[in-house]
This record gives sequence, structure tokens and C-alpha cells, in this order.
Amino acid sequence: MSMPDSRGLAGAWPARTARERRIAPWSWRPALLLVLVAMAAEARAAPEGPRLGRPATAAEIAALDRHVFPDGSGLPSGRGSAREGRGLYDSQCAACHGAKGSGGSAGELAGGSALDGPHPDRTVGNYWPYATTLFDFVRRAMPLNAPRSLSDDQVYAVTAYVLHLNGLIAEDAEMNARTLPAVRMPNRDGFIRIWPDGR
Repeated sequence: MSMPDSRGLAGAWPARTARERRIAPWSWRPALLLVLVAMAAEARAAPEGPRLGRPATAAEIAALDRHVFPDGSGLPSGRGSAREGRGLYDSQCAACHGAKGSGGSAGELAGGSALDGPHPDRTVGNYWPYATTLFDFVRRAMPLNAPRSLSDDQVYAVTAYVLHLNGLIAEDAEMNARTLPAVRMPNRDGFIRIWPDGR
């Protein structure tokens, strides 16, 4: 049994003329143009953002722009010694890092086995290449419950105490922007430099 073609069905679409066949494929273009114009207008009218908060002031940006580099550039003024840092360490750091820089729940800071042993402990004394990195980390992230709460003098003092625990400086040696970069860390040459200028 054959089906009738569409021309024989009641209510079928009438055949298009040659002119209609030429025009029909282009009839959607004005509508598309209107949609694109509306989208462009909407994009121009879109707000810059949710308008939350306010722009940061120059002083606020400067307070956050605290980069300390291995050569000591970026270190603030201030000073501290291991003798001054001991009490601060005991009250702010020992709960996590242990009384003498080891034995706590957080990372070991002092001591440590040889790095080429079967179970090396990466501590400040045997792994970190620059003393300035210790200052930078303490100032940015410690103590864990109140990061950035220590003054620059306090950070110098805690840094000095951790260096002293590792036998790298004397208890009364003053750490400041001049002396801290001069501390020669045992593993300074144990890393591959990725910056040509050696920073």
C-alpha cells in the first residue's frame, strides 16, 4: 500500500513559489541581528561587579605587599635575638612545633636526619636554603591561630631562636635586615636554581 504524497493530503502545506524559496532562507537574518544588538546592549549595561566592599587604599595594599627575597631585599627594619625569642617561641610556637623545635604535631623545625637517609626529616637546619625564607614564612603565616599578629621585632626574635635551635647562630646574635641574609644555611647549595639571576 502506498502513502499519498503531501500534495494530496488535506490541509497540507501549499507549495512554495520560486520567489519564496529564494527569500525564505534569509528571513531569519533580521531576527538574528536584533538578538545580537540586544546582547551587545546588555553587555554594555552590565555592572562592573556585585559592588561589594570598596577599593583598597594604597596603605592597605602596601601592608599586604610583603615579599622577602633570599638576598634580604624586602626585609623590614627591626631586630631580635634568640634570647628574646625563646619566650615568644614557648608561648606561640611550642604547642605545635615542640619545646625545642621537634616533637610537636606540626613540622619539625630543628634537628633532623641526613637528607639522603631512608627517612629524612626536612627541618629549617638541614633543608631550608635561606634564613630569610624563615622570616618571611613566620611573618606571613604564624602563629597558626593568629597569622600576621607578630611585630617585625618579634618575627626577628622567633627567627633567631629557631636558627639558634639549629646551631646556626649564637643566642645573643642580633638578627636584622643586614645580618639575617648573611646567615649561611647548610643546604643552600642543595637546590637547583631556576632563575638565571640567582635569586
